[in-house]
Amino acid sequence: MKSLKVLIALTLVMVVSAIAIASLGSFKSGYEIGDAVGDFRLKNVDGSMVSLSDFEEAKGFIVVFTCNTCPFAIANQERIQALDTQFKPKGYPVIAINPNDPEIQAGESFTEMQDLAASKQFTYPYLYDANHEIYAEYGATKTPHVYVLQKKDDALEVKYIGAIDDSVRDASTVTTFFVAQAVEALLNDQEVNPETTKAIGCSIKA
Repeated sequence: MKSLKVLIALTLVMVVSAIAIASLGSFKSGYEIGDAVGDFRLKNVDGSMVSLSDFEEAKGFIVVFTCNTCPFAIANQERIQALDTQFKPKGYPVIAINPNDPEIQAGESFTEMQDLAASKQFTYPYLYDANHEIYAEYGATKTPHVYVLQKKDDALEVKYIGAIDDSVRDASTVTTFFVAQAVEALLNDQEVNPETTKAIGCSIKA
């Protein structure tokens, strides 16, 4: 009888484990290539509320999850600015979003975001993900973490996810400009290659 009870218990454990594994397998954490993204409405450093739908003439977006204090994000500030300068006139503006919680990571308050944007003269929106929901919806895990979106009919489709380029710290050693390549491909009706790369940076603090 004792052996039967043990066998039943083991069987129950295996069934529960199988269900849990199946559930994990079907769980989707963030957007993937080809997904249509939802819109958002976040506060910009100039005090305005910004949504992707505000940019009626845009062909797509370069959405960058970044922040004030991460050394990797700091090392990429000029490159993010360069992307906006290069591609906003072509219909792909940069939209930067700070997902960090200032109560967890010092230096990430909205006021400090305003100070940084002013000192660096950002030409793109720098939005505060105050409820720390948008980064999770996208599946962003690092700063910086980039998503290139393309307008298709009434939707925005994910075309690239990952790093800005292949040199996370030193801009002088870049050999492959992943985001720039992706946007140029879209502008020329070509396939994006690669569609994904590994985002390297600080973990999001939220």
